Amino acid sequence: MRRLLPITALVALAACHSQPKIDNADALINESAAVKDHAPQAVTLTAPDGVAVYGTYYPASNARALILLFHQAGSSKDEYVSIAPQLQRAGFAALAIDQRVGGGLYGTNQTMAGHKGKAEDYLSALPDLEAALAWAKDKAQGRPILLWGSSYSASLVFLVAASKSAEGSVKGVLAFSPGEYFEDKNMVENAAAKLTIPVFVTSANTLQEEQEAKAILSATKSTDRQQFIPKAGVHGSSTLIAAKNPGGADDNWQAVLAFLKRVAP
Repeated sequence: MRRLLPITALVALAACHSQPKIDNADALINESAAVKDHAPQAVTLTAPDGVAVYGTYYPASNARALILLFHQAGSSKDEYVSIAPQLQRAGFAALAIDQRVGGGLYGTNQTMAGHKGKAEDYLSALPDLEAALAWAKDKAQGRPILLWGSSYSASLVFLVAASKSAEGSVKGVLAFSPGEYFEDKNMVENAAAKLTIPVFVTSANTLQEEQEAKAILSATKSTDRQQFIPKAGVHGSSTLIAAKNPGGADDNWQAVLAFLKRVAP
């Protein structure tokens, strides 16, 4: 005949088995709250010329810095839909915007959809970047602001960083495939020559892109400037997207995060 356990033993045994369920429930609640706190948020800005600029804000708890993410031609804020969450996990808040020069490469460009007017050249997107910077000054609450550009916007960030509105607030620039994309073929280098803040540039694995990036970087007066030449790189910020650059995205991320954490420890 089997011996029955004493009542006290049964109670203790039940408590041992039930406790993990309570812990798991608490963990799920905490995880759910963290996900909610870090959930992307839609924002609408107004450019200096009155154009509505649409964006997505990716918050981060105790953020090291606020990064402004600008897309390439033919693109939208969704260029950063996989990049921004990785920045969040590294402790950086980010804002990605739709510029009036873009397209549906990654998703709908809401700013273009809502902006009625003639075909725009690259420089016409400058007010959109300025609107993002003005928004960031209020949102950052004293934290560093970093500018991040892709292709043509990798050139525009030098113009923004060199402007009076950026003075004292912008602490670093990351430029993915910058070049002299404008009619004035010295415009970007001239702007870069005014910068003393940290600068990171990278590009696709083409001699032309590497030389253009080098010329712009060399024009800066920064004592913390880095040209990262990847083993495998593609044009613009897409170099960090595994689906676009399966052979190099991970290595390129390591270089970017090392720079970010050095500039905003």
